[in-house]
Amino acid sequence: MSVAFAKEESAEAASETILPPRPIPDRINLVTEAGLKMLQEELARAQQALEAAGQLEDVNERRRQSAVPVRDTRYYAERVRTAQLVPAPGSNDVVAFGHCVTFRRDDDRIQSFRIVGDDEANPSQASISHGSPVAIALMGKAVGEFVQFGQSELEVLAIS
Repeated sequence: MSVAFAKEESAEAASETILPPRPIPDRINLVTEAGLKMLQEELARAQQALEAAGQLEDVNERRRQSAVPVRDTRYYAERVRTAQLVPAPGSNDVVAFGHCVTFRRDDDRIQSFRIVGDDEANPSQASISHGSPVAIALMGKAVGEFVQFGQSELEVLAIS
């Protein structure tokens, strides 16, 4: 009877350790210097968590504790491997990857975002992915230009 319970617990633990991979965007993996550093730090953090989980004596708990670090290690290793470092823009003539762009919307809201890589993007921290619709619409535009964005229009006010 105890063997049956052990097998059941192992099967349960095994099912908890099979996590789907983190989705990887299918666009080019452009990164800023800060973005590359963040990816490397996250990879190191995931590897440390995996190493710590590997020290646990209970095999079932080791499996449970390893699930997320295994998934994250795979993800960040791939993101670091495919990262293409883009140097800071040399001029502020037109909006490009790495720029902070300030624009006005039709409703007179003024917003500023830095255009960065997918993993670095965080709109609540004023950064958006280079693959986001707003970034795509603004890339290549100069101060004073208007951009049709869906049903509205954006005016580029500043590039830094």
